[in-house]
Amino acid sequence: MERDARRLHASSFGAAAVAYAEHRPDYAPAAVRWALEPAPGPRVLDLGAGTGKLTGTLVALGVDVVAAEPDPAMLTELRRALPDVRALPGSAEAIPLPDASVDAVLAGNALHWFDMVVAGPEIARVLAPGGILAGLWNVMDNRVGWVAALEQVGGGAAIGPRDTFGSWRAATAGSHLPKTGLVARFGSPEQDEFPHGQRRTAGSLVATLATRAGMLVMPEQERAATLGRIRAFLASRPETTSGEFTLPMLTGVLRVRQL
Repeated sequence: MERDARRLHASSFGAAAVAYAEHRPDYAPAAVRWALEPAPGPRVLDLGAGTGKLTGTLVALGVDVVAAEPDPAMLTELRRALPDVRALPGSAEAIPLPDASVDAVLAGNALHWFDMVVAGPEIARVLAPGGILAGLWNVMDNRVGWVAALEQVGGGAAIGPRDTFGSWRAATAGSHLPKTGLVARFGSPEQDEFPHGQRRTAGSLVATLATRAGMLVMPEQERAATLGRIRAFLASRPETTSGEFTLPMLTGVLRVRQL
């Protein structure tokens, strides 16, 4: 049942691909550099690349990147935004690359969707010896008062299990990688967080939250009610009621090295 729910949530993004491309944030360059720091070479696979948010940061850093994304609508947006990037249809469970062809595999807000029992050996197959696997998550910093209050108003669907600093730390503290037996293949995980504020308006923040998987699979009436509560909350707060504001964020990184 849990696997079916994960599959449903993971497959929900295609219907919102255009909004995802417009409203989801990119990734802190310092976080990407830290993720790649131990990699044995410059070849990087952005796995579950979506509309190319992480891919774009990798390109800006001058990395030799190839992207793989299973959803056709998301892949279309990625190719539109980054026409010079090699972007392939493919999933973490069936990676369309040869053995030992990349030095690092990065996944932006995607690693938790992978079936690591299947994807783990696939990732290990395409990695060169000593290669890096890293998951990156953009999370809201709920150590800030109004963000913590927004988390309560939005609930678990809009502000998901890895969408704030506190919940991301809890979800990755033990890491689901060891639970799949991958420690023997990749070693112990390391993690760090990097500040990454984003300029938003109340409207664009609501639009961003509307692209969360929990919101996309929610019945329409419930979804409208949840977004309405969030709009009302943002209108009531001095930090967010008028014009642009900085949404306090972090890019959290979990990385492991192939043994």
